[in-house]
Formats: sequence, C-alpha cells, structure tokens
Amino acid sequence: MEAVKLNKLVKTYHKGQVKAVNEVSFTIQKGELFGLIGPDGAGKTSIFRMLTTLLLPDGGTAQVAGLDIQNDYQKIRSLVGYMPGRFSLYPDLSVEENLNFFAQLFNTSVLANYDFIKDIYQQLEPFKTRRAGKLSGGMKQKLALCCALIHRPAVLFLDEPTTGVDAVSRKEFWDLLGHLKKQGITILVSTPYMDEASLCEKIALIQNGRLLSVNSPDAIIREFPEPLYAVQAGRMSKLLNDLRTHPEVKHAYAFGEYHHITFHQPPTSEQLLQFNADLEHKGNEMLKTLGITPTIEDCFIKLMN
Repeated sequence: MEAVKLNKLVKTYHKGQVKAVNEVSFTIQKGELFGLIGPDGAGKTSIFRMLTTLLLPDGGTAQVAGLDIQNDYQKIRSLVGYMPGRFSLYPDLSVEENLNFFAQLFNTSVLANYDFIKDIYQQLEPFKTRRAGKLSGGMKQKLALCCALIHRPAVLFLDEPTTGVDAVSRKEFWDLLGHLKKQGITILVSTPYMDEASLCEKIALIQNGRLLSVNSPDAIIREFPEPLYAVQAGRMSKLLNDLRTHPEVKHAYAFGEYHHITFHQPPTSEQLLQFNADLEHKGNEMLKTLGITPTIEDCFIKLMN
C-alpha cells in the first residue's frame, strides 16, 4: 500500500527562474523507512514542505496517505508528523510544556500516547522541567521527534534530523527510528550524510532538484558500472593531479585518506602494475592501489558525472 506518492512534482522560486524541484517522482510504501539523500540546496526541504502542505507545488501531483496535498491539506495535517531541519519548538517552555502544548493542538495528551513515545520520552523525562532552549543538540532533536509523534501520525517527515549533532546522538536517533518502524509508521527522512543512506530500506538520490536514482542502497551500489580503485601516496595533492592527467584514468576524486579512481577500460593485473609504475616514475612514493567496493557516496558522484 502506498503511503506517499509523487508524480512529476515541481517547485520554482523567483518567478520561475529557479527550479528547486524538477519533476520528481517516487513512491513510498506503507511502513517503509525511506531516505531522501542529497547535499544542501538539492531540493529536499522544498519536497518536504509540499508533502506536509506548507508549500503549494507549481506542477505535478502528490498524495500522502491516499490524500491529495492540495485538495485534502486539512486532513493531511492531522495525519502527518513533521520535524523541520531547524529546531522550531518554544525555547522558553519546558520539555513537558512543549509536549503538552503540541498534544493539545491535536486534541490528545501525553498520557494517551505514552506507550507510543515512551522509548524517547524516558530519555527526556529527567529533564522534563528544563527549558527546551537549554537542552543539548541531541536532546533537542529527541524532544522535536517526540512532539512530531505525539498524535500517532501515519507518516513521519524528518528533514535533516541529525544535522549538527554529535556522532553518538546520531546513532541513538537512528536506533529510535528503527524502533518506530517496527510500530508500523511510515518514515521519510532527508539527510546530506551519505553514510546514513545504508540505514534506510530505500533511498532517492537528489541533486539540483532532480532525482539521480531511486532504489535500495544495496541495489544502487550493485548498479555501479565499473571497477573502483583506491589510491594513496605520500603527497596526496600531487597524486590527485597526476591521476587526473593520466590518459587511462576516467574519473579521479579525493575520498578521505585515499583518492578513488575509475578507468576508461578495466585494467588487467599487468596493466595495473604498469599504471603504478607510471605513477612512481612521476615521483609518487609509498604508492598503494587496491580494488574496493563502492559506497553510496561513490555512486552519487558517479551519477552526477
């Protein structure tokens, strides 16, 4: 059963001069944890705001829980939870006061939904009298998630929920999403962090308002079209320049402690030895070249090219 469906959705700004969302189409099944993956400015927030009925589209259609985002916006607002990218709760209200306020907006209470939010609320309970503005980054995110869940939404929209929080809080947050998924809630989460893509069941890679690929993370990695190699040497900046000017190298880019490269033609063992010898002849010492499995980030870079 489809929980969210987009059909050639379009959003423009500056009188149509900037197309932030360019005919985007994808479907999210009920109970699925779906990731919208892309850098800042890719169009993720515009998509979220249209799906939560905060922005009108300039083209295309979309449905949430079987309801049209333009004609049925009032019904959709009662069925979805939305956690925006920026902390948007009331900083001068306590944790408990924020939760009670949002519960009353949906004609419910914290007590009525305690079993649904208890895994998150138990971590917040020791700080329930503390002002929301005085919480740590990780606790602010958990409070915002709690407020978005207080009415038991059918679909949960999380716009870059882990941006700006530490690595431990990021892991804890994704663990919470795993627990929520087990309760049958549909989750659409956006993130610029490529490593978080593997935590989703299905992902859409987006850049400049256009979809690059929609599939499971494993399937996208399997679609990488050519062998990928990691190369390292003593002087990495010189190595990158030599790789980019080498006639056999198709693409070369910096990637952590290594440079990742692909070739115009997959090299044989003998050709790879000759390739290393060429680089060493150019003064690249302590050279190391090895074949690797692509990551989602490698796939994203490949699709952009």
